[in-house]
Amino acid sequence: MPPTGAPSAGAPFIAADVGGTHVRVGLVDGHDPSGFLQYRKYACADFAGLGEVLQAFLGTLGPGLAIDRGVIACAGHALDDGSLLSVNLPWPVVPARIREQLGFDDLRLVNDFEAVAHAVAAADAHSLLRLSGPARAMPGPTLVVGPGTGLGAAVRIPARGGAVVLATEAGQAALTVSTPLELAVLQEFLRERRHVPMEHALSGPGLLRMHQALARVRGVAPTRSTPDAISAAARAGDDPLAHDTLDLFCGLLGSAVGDMALLYGAHGGVHLAGGILPQIRDFLERSSFVARFLDKGPMREALQKIPVTLVEHGQLGVIGAASWYLDRIRQEDDACTEAAARTPRRRNTASTASQTRDGENHDETP
Repeated sequence: MPPTGAPSAGAPFIAADVGGTHVRVGLVDGHDPSGFLQYRKYACADFAGLGEVLQAFLGTLGPGLAIDRGVIACAGHALDDGSLLSVNLPWPVVPARIREQLGFDDLRLVNDFEAVAHAVAAADAHSLLRLSGPARAMPGPTLVVGPGTGLGAAVRIPARGGAVVLATEAGQAALTVSTPLELAVLQEFLRERRHVPMEHALSGPGLLRMHQALARVRGVAPTRSTPDAISAAARAGDDPLAHDTLDLFCGLLGSAVGDMALLYGAHGGVHLAGGILPQIRDFLERSSFVARFLDKGPMREALQKIPVTLVEHGQLGVIGAASWYLDRIRQEDDACTEAAARTPRRRNTASTASQTRDGENHDETP
């Protein structure tokens, strides 16, 4: 059943895409998930919590517009108590607490890459670069994956009556390596922890960790202190350690995405999103990413038929969250309508009893 005060058709609402670094918020037209009435981007570090971010956004709307419903797309795993388990957010996310803080009637939570997967139907308009495969995909599941503060992934599966989206924690799966250099870097990681997840290397913070580990392997000092600085130096071509770090990053990412494509049967294509890749698109195109994506032995031919496209994540998370929200509202409305249609009308008991008595008296009359 829908929650109390379920949104009426067309009512505007807010949709937020929450990452470890930025929160993107849109005021969404209730008829069109990509129809933003207003859109803003906020730095997480500037706020004490997500509730404060959303309050700041609502404060920009003016007094004449009352919004009391919304959806949050956020990295992490939703727990039974409604809170979110995430290793990459700067503050806890508890939708019930935020709903009370904002005075909302309805506030829902969806995994951030699940939201992006809901938006892939509109991804063509946001495509930046096709890295591999044909222009047209075969029918089948679509994989959305990308590094940001962590490594997110979701799968969109075609189904009768609408697509089903599977949120994953693929970024927490173990990092696998294929070359002696990658093995040496992995051994450096293993000095600090027993389990090395993919996102420990394949993320913004992971790029810096990899730079530091590669420096230790080579017995030199790190040359850069932030992920952005590493990427910029690698693209400029004036820092061999930065260049090799980013090339290592792209190769490991290609191998990981190829594994995921096989694991999920992503014949419908792979969309690369996240906050990092659009910034290094020129380097990514020249890197070993595609070679490592395809380097899966006898499965190479199958992977060559899968389009791999870089998309601009930007507003896709907000669009996807809004699309997911409107789908849920429609499903709940349809379920209520169907339930009402199946419920038999209650007869007037007193009238029925009176008619029965009249009938019985009539039958007994000589």
